[in-house]
Amino acid sequence: MDFNSDNTAVVIVDPQNDFLSPEGVTWDLVGANVEENNTVANIESMFQAAKSGGYPVVVSPHYYYPTDHGWQFGGTVETMMHDIKMFDRTGSLSLDGFEGSGADWLESLKQYIADGETVVTSPHKVYGPASNDLSLQLRKRGIDKVVLGGMSANLCVEAHLRELLEDGFEVAVVKDATAAAQHPDLGDGYAAALVNFGFLANEVLSTKEAIAKLG
Repeated sequence: MDFNSDNTAVVIVDPQNDFLSPEGVTWDLVGANVEENNTVANIESMFQAAKSGGYPVVVSPHYYYPTDHGWQFGGTVETMMHDIKMFDRTGSLSLDGFEGSGADWLESLKQYIADGETVVTSPHKVYGPASNDLSLQLRKRGIDKVVLGGMSANLCVEAHLRELLEDGFEVAVVKDATAAAQHPDLGDGYAAALVNFGFLANEVLSTKEAIAKLG
């Protein structure tokens, strides 16, 4: 893939406290892999490279509102997210309690997300962007190539990869600007993601490689 700021965007999924902060509700599951991959610093480097290169940056967040807890069924991790109140907000029209919460952006990344230029999509609700306006926001900007990172690798990032591919985008995944849960019974989500990234993505890059191509 060749990147050009006219037709390529950097998309970051779920750069939120519940995934990336040691105080987040999933840290016991994802923290070791976040630290091993240097994920936080790599996501920040992706923001910096995109901004300095004039690339559009889009964030696809994950939020749950009180009404979402009225759902009557869910998959394994989906049910867990509701049970532990992951990404919870007080309502779709209220920011009460948002600042510093698990749903809030990681503090070190706020300067890039709140600069008035980064596009923040409507929230996705399970894993992928089928329920939000990511593709619309990209298409309206003439984007047909995506450089993808964020959390978590085998769930939301992989789901975004699959949906974007189905929508006709070329997608490069930045393999160390993400991380995943490593669970004693469910297995190593990061290892699973790397296999699927290799099968699915147009290109799989390290942060260093992605930054060089963005330059």
